[in-house]
Amino acid sequence: MSSIVIFGAGGRAGRRAVSEAVARGHRVTAVVRDPARHGHLDGDGVTLVAGDVTQADSVAAVAAGHDAAINAAVRLDVSTWEFFNGAAHALLDGLGRAGVGRLVLVGIGTTLETAPGVLVHDAPGFPAEAREFSLGHAAQLDVFRDADTEIDWLVVAPPPVVLDDDAPRTGRYRIGGARILPGGDGSASFSYADLAVALVDEIETPKHHRALAAVAS
Repeated sequence: MSSIVIFGAGGRAGRRAVSEAVARGHRVTAVVRDPARHGHLDGDGVTLVAGDVTQADSVAAVAAGHDAAINAAVRLDVSTWEFFNGAAHALLDGLGRAGVGRLVLVGIGTTLETAPGVLVHDAPGFPAEAREFSLGHAAQLDVFRDADTEIDWLVVAPPPVVLDDDAPRTGRYRIGGARILPGGDGSASFSYADLAVALVDEIETPKHHRALAAVAS
């Protein structure tokens, strides 16, 4: 059993990650901005706390004593670049101070490659607003790639499609590198439940390190 701190635990990916980790017997600290809005997360195996993933001191405080971290946090009320860039620096600093050695982050499929050096969000006609959001994720990835850190990080990117929040957990998925997996281009659905399986698998048995890894059904 491990102790896992999960940032963004109130969102769709975060809630699923909390449930998956607890079901496997791990001790989870669920980090949200406003615990009063997420009382449903508090229960056996889960401690609900307030925290800010963009503030290193906050990250260090809530992560102390944990073995690993998952980041599924996102904010849409601030600049995308500001949020993801700030979160990356705060996680590296705060988790480093807390002694947390493994970090798995939820990425986005639009930062995957369709060909060597060609990202999904660079396709002609790609929507400007969606590209701005994707560029924030890409900036976060660059921070991690450039960091001189002992943290063993991994960004897990689901297919560039709206994930299914209702589909049941199958426990099956494929995982690869920074290229879209065959059939992972949005033509097939992928669920938040199976994304959570991939996240927790990479906590329990790390197989990918300091990289962007595509997942698909």
